[in-house]
Amino acid sequence: MNAKLEAKLKKLPSAPGVYFHKSKDGEIIYVGKAAVLKNRVRQYFQTGASAMQRMDTKTRALVAEIYDTDWTETESEIDALFLESEMVKRYMPRYNILLRDDKSQMYVRIDMKSEWPHVSFTRNPADDNAEYYGPYYNGFAVRKALRYLRRIFPYYVKTPKAGERADLYAHIGLSPTPGTTSDEYKASLRRLIKYLEGGRKTITRELEKEMQQAAKNQEFEAAARLRNRLRDLAELQRRIMFGDSEFMNISKDMAVARLADILQLPKIPARIEAYDISHMSGAQVVASMVVFSNGVSNRSEYRKFKLTEKNDDTGNMRETLIRRLKHLKDWGKPDLVVIDGGLPQLGAVADLLRAENIAYVGRNKSGNHSHSVGVQLMVPGGDVYETLALDSGDHVARLIARLDEEAHRFAVSYHTTLKRQKQTASDLEEIPGIGPATRRKLIRAFGSLRAVKNATYAQLVEVLGESRAAKLKPYL
Repeated sequence: MNAKLEAKLKKLPSAPGVYFHKSKDGEIIYVGKAAVLKNRVRQYFQTGASAMQRMDTKTRALVAEIYDTDWTETESEIDALFLESEMVKRYMPRYNILLRDDKSQMYVRIDMKSEWPHVSFTRNPADDNAEYYGPYYNGFAVRKALRYLRRIFPYYVKTPKAGERADLYAHIGLSPTPGTTSDEYKASLRRLIKYLEGGRKTITRELEKEMQQAAKNQEFEAAARLRNRLRDLAELQRRIMFGDSEFMNISKDMAVARLADILQLPKIPARIEAYDISHMSGAQVVASMVVFSNGVSNRSEYRKFKLTEKNDDTGNMRETLIRRLKHLKDWGKPDLVVIDGGLPQLGAVADLLRAENIAYVGRNKSGNHSHSVGVQLMVPGGDVYETLALDSGDHVARLIARLDEEAHRFAVSYHTTLKRQKQTASDLEEIPGIGPATRRKLIRAFGSLRAVKNATYAQLVEVLGESRAAKLKPYL
């Protein structure tokens, strides 16, 4: 350990956070999380035979290469978990790949389209219309957090059977109590999801208003239940929690700071938005808007757009930005916009963004012939555009690539959903007496044509009523 690093480690705080081990040339080679930064980071530099014996060969190789270490504090262990996940996806450090395999990644799955959704964990997300949150690299911490959250937002861990008696979990308040309707249960789950996405303060305000209103209406039992939820939320913050955001200290994110420098922006871009278009020959045309706040994805701010069906990427991009810029007051104003495409796409939106004084760049994929080039940016310079080639290992290249890939993933996901719904609707159009409204109702309730075909008569009656179900069932 060099003297500079030794002096730096004396300043490690006794707080949770994320640490970044770096090589001599400044490359981030490992990202980790810690409940207590001071204890965890110092473990890497313990001397003595017993300490070395506890390390495997790969960890010893990592320690030998560490030249510098940075860290950022978070409010809790779970905040650190969110940030670690995002930073590993961003920087893809060599030793994270060597020391961990895909089996360590954990996703939270919630099937909100079911009548009685349940919460589960998986390592392999499927294309099954459920919502997935993650990946997280510490499955134990995620499971522990969901156990605490279950006390506040009761949920099922498996789909309940019709007519089944309330189990122990319902009696102790971990599953919905008898008499809870599906809509009431889903409303509670949506609050759980909002909490996962960083909406703790919003939920607290909502519960406080509901409690005050219940007390005003002299509904004292309801007010007491809401008071208990607020108390449990406060307790959760002291034990293990999902914070308001998964953002790191912006001054410590070298990628965002350097991006501002090379683009000559007036300030570090706290909010970056990336856009992508997805369609199939002009059908089911959609656009995605992903948001990175302080260099980290902010999923609660993502937006998707269903566009006019035409095979025109430049026109589609312009339509997307026109619609987005109508929401500057309620969605916020971006400091930088990243457009997927080259000169045609940039030319289609340049006047819109300049009119609002919003900086923008384009990612040009067509010119990436060399393996050493990670990203080619089209940067406006007056009336012309300059091409800026960034090495694949450059932190800015990794940030732009991460933005672009996330926008592409989000757009393709929405396009696939619409395409599946269209196919389902087309097959149902052939059934006499089943109109557009009925088709939409079936798609919302069952999600796919296969699920409609597998539905029981009782399930169809519940969704459509006895008359329409009787018309539909013979054709299935």
